[in-house]
Amino acid sequence: MIEKIKTYVTGLDEILNGGIPKGNEVLIAGPTGSGKTILSLEFLYNGALKGEKGLYVSFEEDEKAIVRNIAEIGLDISKQVDNKMIRIIKYDPYRFENLTDLLSMNIKETGATRVVIDSITAINLYIQEAKDIRKILVDIQTILRDNNCTAFLISEIPSENNKMISRFGVEEFVSDGIIILYYTHVSSEFSRSVLVWKMRGSTHSRKIHPFKISKEGIVIYPREEALIKL
Repeated sequence: MIEKIKTYVTGLDEILNGGIPKGNEVLIAGPTGSGKTILSLEFLYNGALKGEKGLYVSFEEDEKAIVRNIAEIGLDISKQVDNKMIRIIKYDPYRFENLTDLLSMNIKETGATRVVIDSITAINLYIQEAKDIRKILVDIQTILRDNNCTAFLISEIPSENNKMISRFGVEEFVSDGIIILYYTHVSSEFSRSVLVWKMRGSTHSRKIHPFKISKEGIVIYPREEALIKL
């Protein structure tokens, strides 16, 4: 029987049929504003509350900015950072050739079992060839698997194309799972919804479900279906 890791994100484990298979590398894809960073930080935060250490690798913002920005929507991760249950590191994406060493070192130092990389898109912008993108992603995957980590890899996709699941067309082929967050204009407002595109080793809902970002974090409605045009 496959062991599953619960995200403890309201509604997500239900549409994942119990959680994410342990050791899976999951692509979290969506446009700006869809909630990718919030979902990923909540994945680490909820794990930390249960005694699981987490690592967040950022290519854009430093620790102070991430902690401050996420606190503004009600998710205070400062205590988990101070208690060394969550480590946040910033890394320059143009030095991607050293990324696997940095990743391996920090996982071993922290004992992290949950990892977030934000974002794969930032790395790919510095790599021109598809084969080189695939290689760095496979190298990351190898490090994560060797250290028994379950990981979220954030991927930015254009908001104007709901049919895209990755920006460069290779990310989805080296991921064990894909969760797509949509941020679409409906009537006079924008709405958010989520689809589990695939999850290797597990059954899952194949419907698009609405969700909201509240002061308690992300809330997914597993018994409701969002109507968006793909």
